[in-house]
Amino acid sequence: MVTAWWQAIASGAIPEPPIDALTATARRAGLRVIESNRLVLVTDRPPREGDGVEALPAVFDQAFATWCEHYAIPIETLPRWRAFGCLVVDRERFRAAGLLPDEIPEFANGFCDRHRFWMMDQSNPAYRRHLLLHEGVHAFTITVRDLAAPAWYAEGIAEYLATHRLDGDGDAIRYVATPMPDRASDVEQLGRIERLHELRAAGTRPALADVLKADAGRHHDIADYAASWATVAFLARHPAYARTFAMVDRGPLDPTLNDRLAAMPSYDATRAERDFDAFTDDLDYGYDFDRSAIDWSPGRPLVSPERVEVAADRGWQHSGLALAKDRAYDLHATGRCVLGTVGGTRIESEAEGISLEWYRGRPLGRLLAAQWVEKPTNGGRPRFVIVGEGTRARLSAATDGPLYLKLNDRPGSLADNGEAVAVTLRSATAP
Repeated sequence: MVTAWWQAIASGAIPEPPIDALTATARRAGLRVIESNRLVLVTDRPPREGDGVEALPAVFDQAFATWCEHYAIPIETLPRWRAFGCLVVDRERFRAAGLLPDEIPEFANGFCDRHRFWMMDQSNPAYRRHLLLHEGVHAFTITVRDLAAPAWYAEGIAEYLATHRLDGDGDAIRYVATPMPDRASDVEQLGRIERLHELRAAGTRPALADVLKADAGRHHDIADYAASWATVAFLARHPAYARTFAMVDRGPLDPTLNDRLAAMPSYDATRAERDFDAFTDDLDYGYDFDRSAIDWSPGRPLVSPERVEVAADRGWQHSGLALAKDRAYDLHATGRCVLGTVGGTRIESEAEGISLEWYRGRPLGRLLAAQWVEKPTNGGRPRFVIVGEGTRARLSAATDGPLYLKLNDRPGSLADNGEAVAVTLRSATAP
């Protein structure tokens, strides 16, 4: 947040104590000190077997390498970089030791000042690690990248680069960056995707323009962090924006970041707004950006029966055809597709779908026909509106515009699907 404290930091009016001196202070105060190459972690939390606290600095070191890689910074150019973190149970104990200055603004979960950060202890080990790394990213970007970017970027990149899972056990624990987590069990208690699902259901999903202009003081709710994370993930991984974002991301992280993004020759703000709406509407664990990218071309009118194929390994697919609002069309699908394997057995489906598993209220593999509607009748952000489904359907066009088709499946499960179903479309008045 932009406060007098931050202004004093930026001006150098508040000097930064050396980490060695802070570590010595912590030891004299009887606090627990756990060190690694990149982090000194100080805590008043009593040792408890299996809580993962002893391993936090080692995990931090592995994450540090990922942060360097993200920004294309050779790690050997930062041989002495180190952070000082406080894992706090009792704030007063840290204040009494001189390790939590009175000038630090009140914080609910965490706060960062250059190389130093404070975080309240958490009951869930996975969320404790995430919060540690979130504050660590702040320390890294502030000190290495001179971070002064808009709030969505500052908080979004911290969420993006902190999201992870651990593989292995004991001394062989391995940090794995998962900026788009594969499954909920990898990010216990994080709740970013679930919160966006709730906003979707309530018709209050954020617009990209609103996220980009949000001020720093707005980040008090999980919805704000979720929206900022989603924005960074979208720009960093969507095939239409990843290259542009990487150029902006590795440039100055200053207040001009939004303007520089908008000024990039390959950046189309109108299309980005629509792509972001499509992403947040379909978002789920393991979201596959490449297989879910949308073709927004206008399509051609359907003047005679046409046959199109719908691949099982992609999200919404442009049929190549444009429907006319309130006109009726008949759809007929044939063929079978593969929806992955279970125990080595291929799971096949026709356009009606299979009841082995359901997703978003419909059988897996069910053919869905939709149109993009800018102003849905029941409110909320623009989204795909289903106008027909299954093997046979009569479609009533919701708008003048393209028809999109897909086979119902999780957007993170598309890669192991295969084959396609054939769809014949004709005007309902055609012979």
